[in-house]
Amino acid sequence: MDFAALVSKVNSFVWGPYMLVFLVGTGIFLTLRLGFLQIRTLPYALKLAFSPSKQDKESQGDISHFHALMTALAATIGTGNIAGVATAVFTGGPGAVFWMWVTAFFGMATKYGEAILAVKYRVVDEKGEMAGGPMYYIERGLKLKWLAMAFAFFGAFASFGIGNMTQTNSVAQAVEGTFGISPIITGIVLSILTGAVILGGIKSIGRVTGFVVPFMAIFYVLGGLAIIVMNLDKLGPAISLILTDAFTGEAVAGGALGTVIRYGVARGVFSNEAGLGSAPIAAAAAKTDHPGRQALVSMTGTFLDTIVVCSITGIVLAMAGLYTGEVSGAALTIASFDAFLPGAGKYIVTIGLMFFAYSTVLGWSYYGEKCFQYLFSRKAVVYYRYAFVIFAFIGCTLQLNLVWDIADTLNGAMAIPNLIGLLGLSGVIASETKDFIALRRREIEAEQSGRQLSS
Repeated sequence: MDFAALVSKVNSFVWGPYMLVFLVGTGIFLTLRLGFLQIRTLPYALKLAFSPSKQDKESQGDISHFHALMTALAATIGTGNIAGVATAVFTGGPGAVFWMWVTAFFGMATKYGEAILAVKYRVVDEKGEMAGGPMYYIERGLKLKWLAMAFAFFGAFASFGIGNMTQTNSVAQAVEGTFGISPIITGIVLSILTGAVILGGIKSIGRVTGFVVPFMAIFYVLGGLAIIVMNLDKLGPAISLILTDAFTGEAVAGGALGTVIRYGVARGVFSNEAGLGSAPIAAAAAKTDHPGRQALVSMTGTFLDTIVVCSITGIVLAMAGLYTGEVSGAALTIASFDAFLPGAGKYIVTIGLMFFAYSTVLGWSYYGEKCFQYLFSRKAVVYYRYAFVIFAFIGCTLQLNLVWDIADTLNGAMAIPNLIGLLGLSGVIASETKDFIALRRREIEAEQSGRQLSS
């Protein structure tokens, strides 16, 4: 067996049914333990994410709730929302979209738990900046230094692949196919843009993603909504197809229901990253007076990524019905959008892909940096940043089949120590949640008293 075949086999195991059950099972466990918190608190969480909290203005941290969320979303909303959804539908049928929704629902509890631990166990480094994430709550909470180092190792090196080279490669291919621009030119431009941002650290990344992420999400979602509104007669049948195929698998592989579920769950996890342990690294940098408040904000990331953005892609794919052909991945999404908006559709998807992938590079640069810092030292960070910029260029100019498999394997491997940490510290998550709910109740009572006095 050659090296490529070995990597492919390991990758199949890492992203196989056992891992998917582990990932979703952790989300189900936390959902039950927290009393379906994602339903009860979502409206307040969304309000908190997009409006400044007076409690957090003077709190310890590097960036605001909003910028922490945008940094996490920058890394999360990427090629998975365009190419990943299309791959799931092509391989598993439209019903895979439903299982992406299920994965996102339980993943919201997972993302909440990750963030609450990230803030609780974060530390201040020698430069006065926050450092946190699974490696810190595994070491400080579970007292398992070796497991923490394993997570940091997987995260540091996954960042060069899944969060960098594979993203820039997708951009280079899409730009060449749509605009005819050489991958070398795209690589130079992306490297310059990446370096200009990440060399400034988390505050610079937060400022840029705070602009880029809302713009790119709104641009892509509006394009998808325009298609849906202009073809409302196809919306009902598309939703019906997604729901019925989710439990029959009739649209693909001769009724292979297991295929529908597997690809829906796998692509859902790949898209929103709940359980992988990446997003809590950004959450740890947030200014917040209580871990529970930032945890609610982080939870909205899964909702926005999968329930909103991925749904747009999935519904348009189901409406177009081109998934039974020979085209898959980003090309299938481009063809589906272009079928409804001839000429304009491919530009919406290509431009969306460019921004999605670029923002993923920015978000993952911070994740990898913090993992690298944990393994080595703060002084080593500058070397990581320069290497990251160089690999952004390399990604544009090479065929990356082997790199993709290696990076995908490392990305999935991150989940194992992280999920062990979440389950081992689930009591801490529940305790911090109970404390925050009590705090929130006192805040509501104080607000009501203030209104009564003013009236």
